[in-house]
Amino acid sequence: MSKYKILVIEDNQDIRENISELLMLSGYEVIEAENGRAGVKSAMENLPDLILCDIMMPELDGYGVLHILGKHRETLNIPFIFLTAKAEKVDMRKGMTLGADDYITKPFEETDLLSAIENRLRKALNKDAGPKVSTEGFDSIFNEKIVRTYSANQLIYKEGDTPLFVYYLNKGKVKIVKMNKEGKEVVLELCNTGDFFGYWGIL
Repeated sequence: MSKYKILVIEDNQDIRENISELLMLSGYEVIEAENGRAGVKSAMENLPDLILCDIMMPELDGYGVLHILGKHRETLNIPFIFLTAKAEKVDMRKGMTLGADDYITKPFEETDLLSAIENRLRKALNKDAGPKVSTEGFDSIFNEKIVRTYSANQLIYKEGDTPLFVYYLNKGKVKIVKMNKEGKEVVLELCNTGDFFGYWGIL
């Protein structure tokens, strides 16, 4: 099986090299870009399997990178993870609105970064290779289902609660978070249209 190709867009050379070394040791093929403009060019030329991108960069910031790549059919569906020191809720919301798949704040644990990458690659693979699930097809999958509509920023269930259902996201985005020891919100996963969530709590 061929290696997955990951594009790392990061203007800090030390951080970029450390991430690249970690990914290569984990069996990934790595492409580096030192700023947003170079990152867009590299993504267009190499079509990586996943993109790790800082936000605050010269030439073009991470939001600009994601916006441009979202305009091209070839790069539109490449999993995109923001890797940044900015952890304000407004920044996370902006990234989600633009279509980011995940959001990891620095400093980060190496295992957290690798887990996020593995999860996004697995979801992308299943999305491409697996059966297409439609609303009409739900009757053949579940005996019972409940369709609910939530408003923006509405809480679906709280940390510590046991979800009552397996959730399927028919449209929109859902942010799964937990509170760390300092009482700050940490984003564990960003769910997009077509994703399931809530099943780990039930299991």
